[in-house]
Amino acid sequence: MRDLIVQCLTEITAPFWHSALSIDQFVTAMQETFVMVFFAMLFGTIWGFLQGICLYITRPKGFLPNAFIYNTINPIVNALRSLPFIILAISIIPLTRFIIGSSIGTWATIVPLTIYVGPYIGRLVETSLLEVNDGIIESAQAMGATNWQIIFKFVIPESRSSLILNLTTAAISLIGATAMAGAVGGGGIGDVAISYGYQRFDNSAIILTVIVLIIIVQIVQMTGEWLSKLR
Repeated sequence: MRDLIVQCLTEITAPFWHSALSIDQFVTAMQETFVMVFFAMLFGTIWGFLQGICLYITRPKGFLPNAFIYNTINPIVNALRSLPFIILAISIIPLTRFIIGSSIGTWATIVPLTIYVGPYIGRLVETSLLEVNDGIIESAQAMGATNWQIIFKFVIPESRSSLILNLTTAAISLIGATAMAGAVGGGGIGDVAISYGYQRFDNSAIILTVIVLIIIVQIVQMTGEWLSKLR
């Protein structure tokens, strides 16, 4: 599969490709980007859902109001969301080294990416859950459903479309963050754009990077919209 992609890109870009960067190197960078996005999105979604559900049920008018938990999680989410990715990645280098053993490379970058996207997803999940009509919740309570049954059998299924669209938005934001990861030694397409496009004034590399990122984002957006319409 990889050889086929390299061959196709080589044939497509042959007429205008004048770069020190080989297509094989670019495909490797694409693979690194996909690895970062996939695992950071996976871990970030798990962490974000936990945050979002906790914020939803412990808010003042939630099922299980708890001022201590809500007022602990809420400012942490706000604080992490306020940090640009590069600043966050630099500030948690000791944590990244402790977990991965290194602060550079694809796998090391997954740590700050997860911490970056998790609170973002958490807030989006909370927003989606708050969109559910109170009448549905009241009906569930009238049927004798427990708080957890209301969350997992009524609220989350009812907010499914909104959740998918919000996760799509988070995924696109994460793709942008992986592009910035190249500035802190994360590898991927962002590293190609910086190392070749910016530092070596390589127009071919930067143009291909932009085109590929646009295509990836369009595919993610279209897939998210399609999934949100499924029943």
